[in-house]
Amino acid sequence: MVSAARSVPVNAKPSSARLVWTCAALIVVLLATVTIAVTIGPVTIAPGTVWAIVLDGVWPQRSHPWTASEAYIVWQLRLPRVLLSACVGAGLAVVGTALQALVRNPLADPYVFGITSGASVGATLVLVLGIGAFGDYSLSIAAFGGAVGAFALVLALARSGGNLSPMRLILAGLAVAYAMSAVTSFLVFLAAHEGNQGAALSVLFWILGGFGAARWEQVPLPAILLAMGVTLLILHARSLNALLAGDETAATLGVDVKRLRWRLFGLCSLLTGVMVAVSGGIGFVGLMVPHAVRLLVGTDHRRVLPIAMLAGGIFLAWADVLARTLFAPAELPIGIITALSGAPFFMWLLQRRGMTSETR
Repeated sequence: MVSAARSVPVNAKPSSARLVWTCAALIVVLLATVTIAVTIGPVTIAPGTVWAIVLDGVWPQRSHPWTASEAYIVWQLRLPRVLLSACVGAGLAVVGTALQALVRNPLADPYVFGITSGASVGATLVLVLGIGAFGDYSLSIAAFGGAVGAFALVLALARSGGNLSPMRLILAGLAVAYAMSAVTSFLVFLAAHEGNQGAALSVLFWILGGFGAARWEQVPLPAILLAMGVTLLILHARSLNALLAGDETAATLGVDVKRLRWRLFGLCSLLTGVMVAVSGGIGFVGLMVPHAVRLLVGTDHRRVLPIAMLAGGIFLAWADVLARTLFAPAELPIGIITALSGAPFFMWLLQRRGMTSETR
């Protein structure tokens, strides 16, 4: 594994005005993305109608110049799906940004640390074995439990003398990820062997991710945790900047490296567990978006974190639009879209030696 300790120099004093204008522009793009994404589908609905229906849902009006079916499509089907996809994309992007700084490795993301694989095991147990103790929430709860459990195992394996070595974390994460993937594959094999083809297909679709079952009850928790998580990470942005120069340098700058890693790894585990529980195993977002943002604004986490959050939300919202429209009425797993986007991006990044310069 290579280190990003000596990457592009961190700007000591980021331009506040530039950051504000960049975030404001991305917020406008995100609002436009949400609006356009809601209008797209088998039934096309005008943007003005979309906003009128949304405002009516918040402040009911007497006159309704739209049909009941349009209101149902916007308020019950498309809007919660678009908002959930934006929340998940934002969450995975900021988690990837934080993990890459915490272990000083440009390839770190929730997949590498076994979090997504652990969630897949939990979800597979529900889908294959029919465990439904919590009703409609059984899948999400099991996926969340698997994600947190897998990462706890990674931390236990990586712990050495009370410290968390970046190299040991990467190795432990890969070991747990492979082990969890093997368990998932075994459960799918059992389902297919016993003739439960429907469960096997459901597991495959969940592993690749999707928002086809999105509903309003799933939106508040990811949104609240995203807001809290991003706030906490931004408050630790200077410490994350210091970590890029190595543990010893960070310690001399007053950073309690051990405590910082434990706290932020726990936060990243919680965020990822919640996001993956409502979306499935969506890859490449936490790996690709942070790199794209750093190419634009540098490596200062006071800039990277808020911009990565907005960029991740925009990216996954559009990926979901493609997933549900390319082969309509069939729906494509969103993980296929993100992988097809991420792989060419990294080929281009390697071609321009961007990755090489970051990992020397």
